[in-house]
Amino acid sequence: MIINKYVERDATFKKRDWHMNNDNKNPDIVPRSALRVPRSKDDLKERSKAFALRVIKLGSRLPSTPLGRVIRDQLLRCGTSVGANYRAAKRAKSTADFISKMGTVEEETDESMYWMELIVEAGLMEESLISDLYQEADEILAMVVASINTARKRKR
Repeated sequence: MIINKYVERDATFKKRDWHMNNDNKNPDIVPRSALRVPRSKDDLKERSKAFALRVIKLGSRLPSTPLGRVIRDQLLRCGTSVGANYRAAKRAKSTADFISKMGTVEEETDESMYWMELIVEAGLMEESLISDLYQEADEILAMVVASINTARKRKR
């Protein structure tokens, strides 16, 4: 079964396999390439929403220790705000407002990357389980920075 042109899965793959349930005690965090995210004119909007959903899944896998809860809460706050702040930036009243709001998106994405680094360095999760999500954050960050730079050039 082909999910998209880049990823092949075997015939036993079912959509429910991506969702956590009692039968699935060790769910994988879904790589972005395997998601059925529609390509639209606003790719960053779709990617930031998919990123937020993946951050939620990552947070649910962190241990319920005091350290795990603190990092989970911080990661959930900044990781889910990336898409929300991007949507706010799309409704900006001026170029200066857009640049300011996109700066917030940049900060929240970078902070998400920071918390993922801490998860690995604190030994809460293996790097291999987070690397795809970290890479997606890095790509989103690059898109946001490029968008800010383009807006600054147009403002002149």
